[in-house]
Amino acid sequence: MSDSRQLLVFRLDARRIALDLAVVERVIRAVAITPLPAAPEGVCGVIQLHGKVVPIFDIRQRFGLPGRTLRLSDQIVIARTDRPVGLCVDEIEAVAAYPVERIVAADSVLEGLAHVQGVVSLDDGLLLVHDLAGFLSLEEARQLGSALAQLPAA
Repeated sequence: MSDSRQLLVFRLDARRIALDLAVVERVIRAVAITPLPAAPEGVCGVIQLHGKVVPIFDIRQRFGLPGRTLRLSDQIVIARTDRPVGLCVDEIEAVAAYPVERIVAADSVLEGLAHVQGVVSLDDGLLLVHDLAGFLSLEEARQLGSALAQLPAA
């Protein structure tokens, strides 16, 4: 029996994207997001979640999609990198296991797929496996840390 990876599959417009389930803490409904001055591009703002400030990202631009206003039907995937982060997504499709041999390195399929760790070929298209670990550049991480440090203490 082959090894498999558990993935949380979600949609951004017609694109199907996944995250390793191991980095996902939870999924919440869209909520009001407080703007975060001086945050790097792509940061919508912050939310309070169980007493912690969580930066929320619009990852649409990372996948070459036009930005749009958050909708009530959207969801936020809370995931872990160096800190908890939230990713705005259109909808959660599934939690699915894929054999590791079906997940090919992104650069072997198409060059320039930044933030994509792997690709799974499905009967009805491609599933892009997002690389959350490399999501922020060092400069973006520094800028986000600086913006978060400027928030007033709760």
